[in-house]
Amino acid sequence: MQKFIMILKPKIFSVFSEIKAGMSTRLGGVSREPYGMNCSFRVGDAETDVAENRKTFFANLDIPPGRIASPRQEHTDIVKCVDAPGEFTHCDALITGVPNLFLSIMVADCLPVLLYDPQKKISAAVHAGWRGVASGIVQKTLRCMNEEWHSLPSAIHAFVGPSAGECCYEIGQETANHFKESVLKERNRRLYLNLREGVRLQLLDEGIRPVNIEMRLECTICNTMFHSYRRDGNRSGRMIAVIGRTN
Repeated sequence: MQKFIMILKPKIFSVFSEIKAGMSTRLGGVSREPYGMNCSFRVGDAETDVAENRKTFFANLDIPPGRIASPRQEHTDIVKCVDAPGEFTHCDALITGVPNLFLSIMVADCLPVLLYDPQKKISAAVHAGWRGVASGIVQKTLRCMNEEWHSLPSAIHAFVGPSAGECCYEIGQETANHFKESVLKERNRRLYLNLREGVRLQLLDEGIRPVNIEMRLECTICNTMFHSYRRDGNRSGRMIAVIGRTN
């Protein structure tokens, strides 16, 4: 019997029987607190616990653990097209047209953005922190899908997962300088960033239809069902988000 864990399953992809996609939370898992359902080997958690958490996550989605491709995640704006499992260095977004290859990213306040074009059968996973969003990583991923596979924005469906929200995501002026005023809010002489809205606007600017965008509105900082680096610092685990197409 599979162990219960909380997995967010994008509704936007539910009409596509070939797609498997989901995102973990802090809930479930075997790691000691505060890690809970941590899926990263790089945060000080016991490797055996992380391996068990990942095994449980992929089993719940019926995804073979040996068919995972993931970026090293260095807060870049670099996008890579991949056709095999493994870890890919110096990038924060992956695209594939290969069936049974599942793209995964790690987050703990940054935005997970999952994309699928049902016409060209192309999927993508984007790790979108503030640096990546400011550099246009979401737009660059969409443009790469178009350049490599002639994927039309009007056909692409997008899932934007939980992230640091404008209620809690306080930033300095240096960071704010990278964003439009429309995604900034000032309260009590402090600046807060609506990174989620920044990504939504970029999706729309590239031609994604509003009806094809699913936005999760939970804030990872104040909602303790999620991992948050801003809240917990070096004692924060990581959530995993994954997408892939079966035959």
